[in-house]
Amino acid sequence: MVAGLRRISWITAGQTQALPLVVALLLLAGGAVYLGDSVSGRQSALYLIGGALGVALYHALFGFTAAYRRLFTEGRGAGVRAQLIMLALASAIFAPLLAAGSAFGQPLGPALAPIGVSVMAGAFLFGIGMQLGGGCASGTLFTVGGGSTRMTFTLVAFIAGSLAGSAHLPWWLAQPKIASLSIYNEMGWPGGLALQLAFIAVLALATIRIERKRHGVLEQSEKITGAADAWRRLLFGRWPLLWGALALALLNVATLLVAGRPWGITWGYTLWGGKVADAAGLDVAAWDFWQWPGPARALDAGITQDVTSVMNVGIIVGAAVAAALAGRFAPLLKIPPRSLAAALIGGLLLGYGARLAFGCNIGAFFSGVVSGSLHGWVWLVFGLLGTVAGIYLRPLFGFEAGGLFRPEFLRRKAL
Repeated sequence: MVAGLRRISWITAGQTQALPLVVALLLLAGGAVYLGDSVSGRQSALYLIGGALGVALYHALFGFTAAYRRLFTEGRGAGVRAQLIMLALASAIFAPLLAAGSAFGQPLGPALAPIGVSVMAGAFLFGIGMQLGGGCASGTLFTVGGGSTRMTFTLVAFIAGSLAGSAHLPWWLAQPKIASLSIYNEMGWPGGLALQLAFIAVLALATIRIERKRHGVLEQSEKITGAADAWRRLLFGRWPLLWGALALALLNVATLLVAGRPWGITWGYTLWGGKVADAAGLDVAAWDFWQWPGPARALDAGITQDVTSVMNVGIIVGAAVAAALAGRFAPLLKIPPRSLAAALIGGLLLGYGARLAFGCNIGAFFSGVVSGSLHGWVWLVFGLLGTVAGIYLRPLFGFEAGGLFRPEFLRRKAL
């Protein structure tokens, strides 16, 4: 999410952009019908879930990039606390569902991954990439759908970085690691869930302490003035962060129930990169990664067969619907050279890091944590370390670092 976006005044409902809205709605409805007819009703439903995710992400401006940066640079933790609420709610629903193993005849599987050098290095690079590229995996998709030209360059580089990561992943996986570990399996889901919720509460209290120590009081969100205001915000934005947290938690549950596994994003980028490279004549099928059964099947199949790809496109289209409703679909063609360089470098780091870390802020962190996988929390630690490094690098590209990371602040402390 682009810094400061939440503070921009939103357009009222009367300024909704009709043409972009009609086009986006036709793409959403037409895509759902096409997938239902050519693939399956399940793919159609997942495309619509992706559309709902795009609306929620855009209307709530629910990003991970700016939330972490605000905590480090300004001492403001509202965005991080919203993420923790999202994690707590989704965990409370995921734990018993995963323990049951199936729901409505659909087998359910967690997002588990080994913990090792690959995850640590990948999350660190991803953290840097977030701060330079201007968004995380979900943030890149919803800002592209909202009309951001700069983030389109980030997305293209993200895809290229993911492809490069697939070429090197076998080497990274040969580095030291331990097997995947689920606290739900190790402690039983009630005990594992209780431990996880307690840890989430501790993190939330830590952000409150940081914010109160820095500012004296917690930042207040805009109050909803009545039912009419609530309905207007629901349709046209902007949503309170809490609404976004609840929506993303429930939509991840919906993804689990329909797809049989939690929400992910960056596998789709890797597949898109593989498809483009293959069409361009590069023999990616000979790479070790693309000879593994899952990637090999996906490379041979159509994009519409891939759950992650279908949901990613749904997110872009859903965000376009939300942007048009809000009257904010307005691509800008002029991008400063240093900003463009940051977008490209950041995108490459995002893609490469995500492939190494078995996912991004969604697939590895959000879905990993709510699945009880310890690799999700390890991802967070190294992702935050990368975030700090990325904040220090931002001024090189003309961006404000802010707060404790301003050079003049550091000089005063040294004196």
